[in-house]
Amino acid sequence: MPSDPSPAALTTPGHLRFSTNLPFVQDLEQAGGRVVRQPTGHLVFYRSDGRRFLATDPEGNPLQECEWGTDATGNVVLCRARVRLDWDCWVGLKPAGLVNETSFSLASKRGWQLLKADDLRAMAAQALHVPIEDVRFFYRDEDLLLEAMGRATIRQRKDAFYVLQDGGFERVSFMSCMGAMNWSSIDFLPVVELFKSLLPGTGSAVFELIRGLYDDQNEGKTSVRPLRYRGIPPYPSEAAFRLFSNFFTPQAPGRNDPFTIFMNRERSGQVIWWPAATMPVRYFDQRAGACFTIQDNMLCKVTVASDPSGLSYVSQQGRPFVPYDRSAEVVGKQVVLKDRDRKTTLAVPLLQESLRETDGPAAMSPVDWRSVFVQGVPAILPVEAYGAVLLYPEDGTEIDEYSAQPFVADYIQDIGEQDREIGTVLSRAERVFIENGDAVVATCITFDRVRDYTVLFRRPAYAQKQAQQLWSVCAEIQQWDWLSHIRFVSDGEVRNQGAQGSYDLVYHWMPYDIADLSNNLDDQMKMISQMLRTRGHAFVIGPAHLGPRGLSQGLHICWEEPVEQLPTFRMHRTILPKAKLRGGLTLFHMKKS
Repeated sequence: MPSDPSPAALTTPGHLRFSTNLPFVQDLEQAGGRVVRQPTGHLVFYRSDGRRFLATDPEGNPLQECEWGTDATGNVVLCRARVRLDWDCWVGLKPAGLVNETSFSLASKRGWQLLKADDLRAMAAQALHVPIEDVRFFYRDEDLLLEAMGRATIRQRKDAFYVLQDGGFERVSFMSCMGAMNWSSIDFLPVVELFKSLLPGTGSAVFELIRGLYDDQNEGKTSVRPLRYRGIPPYPSEAAFRLFSNFFTPQAPGRNDPFTIFMNRERSGQVIWWPAATMPVRYFDQRAGACFTIQDNMLCKVTVASDPSGLSYVSQQGRPFVPYDRSAEVVGKQVVLKDRDRKTTLAVPLLQESLRETDGPAAMSPVDWRSVFVQGVPAILPVEAYGAVLLYPEDGTEIDEYSAQPFVADYIQDIGEQDREIGTVLSRAERVFIENGDAVVATCITFDRVRDYTVLFRRPAYAQKQAQQLWSVCAEIQQWDWLSHIRFVSDGEVRNQGAQGSYDLVYHWMPYDIADLSNNLDDQMKMISQMLRTRGHAFVIGPAHLGPRGLSQGLHICWEEPVEQLPTFRMHRTILPKAKLRGGLTLFHMKKS
């Protein structure tokens, strides 16, 4: 490590991307800036007003960058921020980057002319079943408009997250959002919506930023500000509680268990969160191409950017076995990474003096998650493996083929629990075939007993992520042998060998690239019919005119439903009102006569 990494942290190309921060590159002090070295060795660079604009690890590798400006009233506000993920991807934050408007008429309500902003808040609180104090957090007076003719307009502001294609905001893809925060004076803890779209490590990197700004804002105060979780509507989850607990310490009223209170949607806001004495800190090692996460002198996680599995190595502390059998151990002055029987040793001079040794080797699970791939795991680029999440446009751009799949799979899963007929179809199936459902394989698999599943995939990165999810489910329920009955294949010829008339249930997503080709649709329907046994069932997703083609192949249509009318998609539109699917996309439930 250089004796003073500060100059390199500022001058290395790509470390500072916001134009307002570039003056600090030439001369930090002359530009009014300063740098503070934290007890962990990490560096935080500040503007003259005490706002951080860059944070790095001890070697000057960037972790986050902030762009500050002023609003119409002259108050300092966070304009944008970038956070670096463990595998070298950057995620962008734009406060209030997503604004949705809802308009409705109150003209028929007696005395509407006398309504004030707080009256509209009270109405919203009653409709959403949340305290009015929470509504005040997210809806300012200027977000609640009542026009002369009794028409009310409510603006909902959300902080938006983006995948930064080249590390900056020049090329971005919308990723997710959360309730708009007051970044200049943090006063609550948020939960991200569309959490399944988050790139690996996003939550921790964002909370690293939140905790850093929170500490800056409370420095020198005799008492720090307590925080509570707030959301409209609230989305408490076990994952959110674990994330919060890494950076803040929960305190429940009375002698109640904080986790129990937090998981109650009506009481989650009663838990008070205080700054934790220790929190995760990250160190990048450019030589090893790895990121090390340390908390309280213990190694928590190691992420290798070049790993085609898209998975991190984690400590086995407190676990019977580590997720996916990928463990990170401290042995002497080395970090040992184990992927089942494969071992990699890293020498990390920067961390040698601070890490405690790991207690004993990690136990190995009975089954490798890769075993479901009949022909072996296909070649996958690391960036594709880590980036195998489903993204949804915030505007009216058409949702892509794979991102549309969960609306159908989740709906089928839901009605399987609610509708006796569909539940019987799913539970009685012995042999199931899933084709081109690469983003939802795990959702299509029912974990109540052993069944034979064959999965024909087109997108290896998504298929790999689903295989890993299946391993996690089997690990949780301790049914390892079920994995041996799940086969992932990529070769269409494998599907045809001995498949005729042998499946009880087929899930089939028509690829978008053939959905408008008449002959290909006929061929696909013929193939589905041939694969099904007599009285077998199929869920087929494709264009609206697909029905008659199924009938010509002996497939009776039990019912059909436009995907845009499914409650799962309508729920998605409550988050992104402009969401748009491919026109005519339809779910068919078919039965072979």
